[in-house]
Amino acid sequence: MREYLDCAVLSTTCSTSWVEPWLDSYSGNRLQLHVLDVHDIRRPESVVALVTSSMRLRRFDACLIPVHEQNLAWARTALSAAHGVLQTPVLALARNLKAAALNDLRALGLADFIREPVCAEELRARIERLLDGKRYHAAVSPDRPGISEITGQYRESPPLARQEAICATILDRTGLELDAFAAASASQCATSKESFRAAKGKVIERFERAYITAALGRHSGNIAMAARAAQKHRRAFWALMRKHEIDATPFRGEPVPIRNRDG
Repeated sequence: MREYLDCAVLSTTCSTSWVEPWLDSYSGNRLQLHVLDVHDIRRPESVVALVTSSMRLRRFDACLIPVHEQNLAWARTALSAAHGVLQTPVLALARNLKAAALNDLRALGLADFIREPVCAEELRARIERLLDGKRYHAAVSPDRPGISEITGQYRESPPLARQEAICATILDRTGLELDAFAAASASQCATSKESFRAAKGKVIERFERAYITAALGRHSGNIAMAARAAQKHRRAFWALMRKHEIDATPFRGEPVPIRNRDG
């Protein structure tokens, strides 16, 4: 067990009112908290806060981001954009968040969370557990999926799990979240030898498939209602279904059996 742990705090302007009092009152020596940045979520560039801070965060054992209802969408987008870039485990200081929101953040790469009221010793224990897990996976099972240790660095969940989590809830995502998802997907393609046209086609195809599937699921397989909600002509919506080989039948409920009048 290390005597000192360094944790960076990446905060937002809408959370400073309840985070700063805790930081000011905290005087623990075994866990050093360092306010790295305070971002304004109204600025579009704030969604890449974790990405732009990835190099500085390597100097810390963990990163803590305060998350509540006002900046939940920002946290989702920031985690999504940081996929494949961030090597420092991120924990959330959660305030009034439901289990579904926390599970969503975990699917997007959040390593752990701690709720209010904050206990500094519990936070330290959670960071130590993450670090112990990194050491364990490095020594025993470096190829194990999920949070693993490769060449002494932190790696996040597999890309497929992250993409599926976003696609499954695509109709509930904000524009900024979708922008970040598209940017992250494009950056992955850019590192390969694919052309711009091929990379763009993959991102568009992934979006179309996720959107059509989600729309059919929301409207119980009713193609007309799904097309109307998507503000697309039914024929165009049907063409996208055929293009991606999507069948509406699985989204429809079981037919109600017709009872015999004589029975």
